[in-house]
Amino acid sequence: MQFFETLAHYFEFPFVRYALIAGVLIALCSSLLGVTLVLKRFSFIGDGLSHVAFGAMAIAAVLKITNNMLVILPITVISAILLLMGGEKRKIKGDASIAMISVGSLAVGYMLMNLFSSSSNISGDVCSTLFGSTSILTLSLFDVWLCVILSVIVVVVFILFYNKIFAVTFDEGFAKATGVRASAYNLLIAVIIAIIIVLAMNLVGSLLISALVIFPALSAMRVFKNFRAVTICSAVFSVVCSVLGILVSILASTPVGSTIVAVDIAGFLIFWLIGSIKK
Repeated sequence: MQFFETLAHYFEFPFVRYALIAGVLIALCSSLLGVTLVLKRFSFIGDGLSHVAFGAMAIAAVLKITNNMLVILPITVISAILLLMGGEKRKIKGDASIAMISVGSLAVGYMLMNLFSSSSNISGDVCSTLFGSTSILTLSLFDVWLCVILSVIVVVVFILFYNKIFAVTFDEGFAKATGVRASAYNLLIAVIIAIIIVLAMNLVGSLLISALVIFPALSAMRVFKNFRAVTICSAVFSVVCSVLGILVSILASTPVGSTIVAVDIAGFLIFWLIGSIKK
């Protein structure tokens, strides 16, 4: 009873409601394309783009732009397109291009924050950006509405082009042979992932974003084998883990991003056990 009374007390604060709304939407979006990225063996694109977003955030801070989303979103989307184009032309292998952009963006971003920072606590700012320690609990109403709009766009696009994304995921060569413009849909996937990465930075930080993409997909794959079933299970798993992680972090005063990832890990172990029993 005391537990529910404490929760009810916290829900009286707008920042808690904002955090839960944003957390649910971000978790849902990240899980939808997580299955596609895992099956295409492109899971670590999340890491690369998250570090690009970190570098873009540093640029916005140097330029003293209040709404840093105006800088972070276009730079991350452009980087996603460049990664895809580089991978298709094979001049630079996909994993090498991700590593190059990832490390370069992280280094440049950290250097800019040190050279031009107006804050006396650089380490704290960097830690908050990398691990998302408090940003999800300081969302404004504008941030929440932006998250809602972008999330709706992601979900609608995924539903409308579900069959094409399915075809490109499992057999890109066959999809091209049947007339599907595989390159265009790969580009669409890359742009959507970039949007998800930007949204997820507020939830778990730059370094932990891949967990939101990978753990739900891998957990669902332990139990289900059908693509649609895996996608639905992944979405439910991700939303439940994010809500639990946010609530636990608020009640226990632990970092939000790390707590969500810890709940994801616990959920993965449970699903792995269920999958082992089924076999």
